[in-house]
Amino acid sequence: MKERQPSEDRGHLATEGANPRAEALESMSALEAVDLFRREDAAVLTALEGAREDLARMIEIATEKLRSGGRLIYIGAGTSGRLGVLDASECPPTFGVAPEMVQAIIAGGDHAVRHPAEGAEDDRDQGGKDVDAIDVSAQDFCVGIAAGGTTPFVHGALLRAGERGAATGFITCVPREQVSDDYDVSARLLVGPEVLAGSSRLKAGTVTKLALNTLTTVTMSRLGKTHRARMVDVDTHTNAKLVDRGMRLVAELGEVDRDRALELLRAADGHVKTAIAMAQLNVDAGTARARLDAADGMLARVLPPESEGTPEPPRA
Repeated sequence: MKERQPSEDRGHLATEGANPRAEALESMSALEAVDLFRREDAAVLTALEGAREDLARMIEIATEKLRSGGRLIYIGAGTSGRLGVLDASECPPTFGVAPEMVQAIIAGGDHAVRHPAEGAEDDRDQGGKDVDAIDVSAQDFCVGIAAGGTTPFVHGALLRAGERGAATGFITCVPREQVSDDYDVSARLLVGPEVLAGSSRLKAGTVTKLALNTLTTVTMSRLGKTHRARMVDVDTHTNAKLVDRGMRLVAELGEVDRDRALELLRAADGHVKTAIAMAQLNVDAGTARARLDAADGMLARVLPPESEGTPEPPRA
């Protein structure tokens, strides 16, 4: 096994410090330990509040890039990389988008999703090569995720993405005075030291998952992939549960009974928004699709006002 050399001293980083409230972890009862975690996890919401403006800026950039045909690309290693893979993987079934629209690069490749590949995060050059491999361009928004802020693979990838003209974002759990950056937007999710010192799969992982949930869900909503906070672009071809969800959405928003909802959904080839438009406008699938296309996929711009119940979503 190749001998690894230590990095520069990272003991000053917020994610590496010992948590004084957890010093007695090993001697706690199970209930006491659960309560400790519960109290510590409360810091996650405060951290999100502190980064709210930066997350909003990320959403604005992502919306602009995706609407113009670009991509949102997460880049990370270890837990951070896996969280990026998870969020990207859930976008196609949730929002009916192509897998290419939201992608994730993880240090060590697909093997690292299930298996440790800790050494891969040190390879700064490989980060740049992985960005080149998917032909990142000015149309794209690349978001690096690194809880401790220093991962060479992530910074190598983001610097190369910037050279290729892409917009760049950074999500980390350390303050700017500990690790600075020059990316277009940087969200600092300051959760403090972990219960288990240095284990950034804990609070840091939790707050990162919540940030990514917010980023993609709000972005997709601004692109018309939701309607009245319903999942109207859900892929109903994958399993029985999602067929049922699609039927319920068509019944509710199309104001029809369940049997008619299934009939419309089938006529729309499983596309929920088309079926809803068919029900509300009393048109066939082709006409409904055409009207949705003309409205940039925004169901609110197609339905009659009396069926809407909510204001038209803003144009980003």
